[in-house]
Amino acid sequence: MKIKRLAIADIILIEPDVFGDERGFFFESFNQKAFEEATGLSPTFVQDNYSKSSKGVLRGLHYQLPPKAQGKLVRVIQGEIFDVAVDIRESSPTFGHWIGQHLTARSKKQLWIPEGFAHGFMVISSTCEVLYKATNYYAPEFERCISWHDPDISINWPLMETPVLSNKDQQASNLENAQIFP
Repeated sequence: MKIKRLAIADIILIEPDVFGDERGFFFESFNQKAFEEATGLSPTFVQDNYSKSSKGVLRGLHYQLPPKAQGKLVRVIQGEIFDVAVDIRESSPTFGHWIGQHLTARSKKQLWIPEGFAHGFMVISSTCEVLYKATNYYAPEFERCISWHDPDISINWPLMETPVLSNKDQQASNLENAQIFP
């Protein structure tokens, strides 16, 4: 496993060791011991989530507030996304900054997004299937959403057309009006 800390050091890009031959491939999509050794982190995952979306769908920017905050380990099993994490920890020197990363089924890379970040993704391929492990259970009463096109965050989404959004994502507030982490 190779890890790369991105411009916001708490966000980690993980590249698993993939073993392939004429039959196909094999890799460990998650190994607690290897994750801990590579990252120095030891999250406890309690829920796996699975999402299938069409091209142009944009989901996010979602997060849950404490005490139900979630860390996420995101990977793509079919297609490609542009995955985004926004630092919403008010005391952080990178508050309001974002990281964007293309994740594909072909590369098998994963993105670790800890608690204190809003998360979203846009589907680049014709369809996409995304799996992510979460460190806390879904708790709708603690769920919040920040607008994907907040001008103060200025995410450089790879837009070809107007994204397809859920009603919840269409009604999201900007960061300046959002409940955030201290």
